[in-house]
Amino acid sequence: MSAEGKEKKGIGFFERYLTVWVAICIIVGLAIGQWLPAVPETLSNFEYAQVSIPVAILIWLMIYPMMAQIDFTSIVNAGKKPKGLVVTLVVNWLIKPFTMFFLAWLFFKIIFSPFISGELATEYIAGAVLLGAAPCTAMVFVWSYLTRGDASYTLIQVSVNDLILIFAYGPIVMFLLRINNVIVPYETVILSVVLFIVIPLVAGYLSRILLIKKKGKEWFERVYLKRAGKFTMVGLLLTLVIIFSFQGDVILSNPFHIGLIAIPLIIQTFLIFVIAYFWARKWRLEHRIAAPAAMIGTSNFFELAVAVAIALFGLNSGATLVTVVGVLVEVPLMLYLVKIANNTRHWFPESKLAN
Repeated sequence: MSAEGKEKKGIGFFERYLTVWVAICIIVGLAIGQWLPAVPETLSNFEYAQVSIPVAILIWLMIYPMMAQIDFTSIVNAGKKPKGLVVTLVVNWLIKPFTMFFLAWLFFKIIFSPFISGELATEYIAGAVLLGAAPCTAMVFVWSYLTRGDASYTLIQVSVNDLILIFAYGPIVMFLLRINNVIVPYETVILSVVLFIVIPLVAGYLSRILLIKKKGKEWFERVYLKRAGKFTMVGLLLTLVIIFSFQGDVILSNPFHIGLIAIPLIIQTFLIFVIAYFWARKWRLEHRIAAPAAMIGTSNFFELAVAVAIALFGLNSGATLVTVVGVLVEVPLMLYLVKIANNTRHWFPESKLAN
């Protein structure tokens, strides 16, 4: 089967055209904000501790199905093939957040300074930090499939990253935001981590354990996760409609900023892929390990980034806008990187993985 054919089979209808749906949601959200301003005004009344309750519910719908598919029992096998895991973890937690911060600072504060005010540049950098500190959790299973990756090992990589995410995301975000002269109360960051990582993770773990015990693992993975997964796209798209109903005036007054925001995000995507992919090649990892390892770091847990941006900075902030632009550019970029990975399969050994 051709790479294009595998893409059509491996990625669902909504996921394959996610950029199109995001663009439609932007238009719908902008229209609501301009012609039905009572909608965002009403929604803004439903807040608790600066967190929009309707948006929080939609975000839980997005994140929970991803957390439910994580099998933490697979972590016991992590030590059997350590090199692929080392590539993923070092790139995700010691390189990616800091390259994202640097590129965002370079472009928003220096190169684009004639077009972006200092205050807005600070918000844009904050949004980029939230993206860069959150490695992909769900879509990476699609990228792994499209590159004929080792599904079991991809599961191990994602599971370990999710455990680290609980403890590392908050401190890394706090550190980089402080460098950016953005002081966010620590309790606000903790609340965001609990709301959008810990609670969905615990709910996913408990439902996985209970439903597998009651219905069996095959039913859980083939039926339940497939049904639950539909809520991810619904939650994401409705959240984007709400965000852009609030962001309308900012975007319509200067749509040029969308293109400016996309530039460092695109450069970051290619940079991280090159670092991880060529490192894996240098270590002579099998392609079925190397490709997913590169994809996990390259793509972002944009659902989490959107959620935390809203919680920390609000629906109509520049930080939230950056995370949404991240959603807009990620899928077409990742599909392009999938093709690059498939076309360079011959660079990697297909024999037993060297440990």
